[in-house]
Amino acid sequence: MTELPPFYDDLAGCLAEAWRRLEEGAAHQSGFHTPALATLGRDGAPRLRTVVLRGVDRDSRTVRVHCDARSDKAAEIAADPRAALHAYDPKAKLQVRIEGIARLHGQDAVARAAWEASRPMSRVCYGTVPGPGTPLPDGGAYAQPRDEAAVEAGFPAFRVIVLTAARLEFLYLARPGHRRAVFTWDGEEPGATWLAP
Repeated sequence: MTELPPFYDDLAGCLAEAWRRLEEGAAHQSGFHTPALATLGRDGAPRLRTVVLRGVDRDSRTVRVHCDARSDKAAEIAADPRAALHAYDPKAKLQVRIEGIARLHGQDAVARAAWEASRPMSRVCYGTVPGPGTPLPDGGAYAQPRDEAAVEAGFPAFRVIVLTAARLEFLYLARPGHRRAVFTWDGEEPGATWLAP
């Protein structure tokens, strides 16, 4: 018989497991390290891309990723802050989906702290010319910063996306029976209920 995890029939345990897995992802310790972020394009169509999970704060119900101010995702969030994050770890057989409101931070204390905590190789991206998504005549027709001053000059293009969860959906796949739950924070009281898988 398959041994079931402690959260299997425990709603609060499912929520705690979701945040634990997200925290592990931000620390490079689980399959949740590279989730997908969805935004709404300016034409109203969904846009989806893989991002790197950089921070999680379960008390404030937030997840943090980084982007370039010149990117489509930054413009999309600025125009419509509704966003969603999807993470799946096939080894753990766990999926977490978060829907909520994203906030962009640029050239403020949040952005500066995240910039300082970033590895030098990650900072290089924000000084690359031209900006993300620019059509090129060939694959290598762009320039990366060559020294520390040029890397630091990329800081104005650095953005932190903080997504606050209004809804978190949890799915655990198990042979004896899957478990799916939803947690919401869109009213006066938080909501939690099981869902049919």
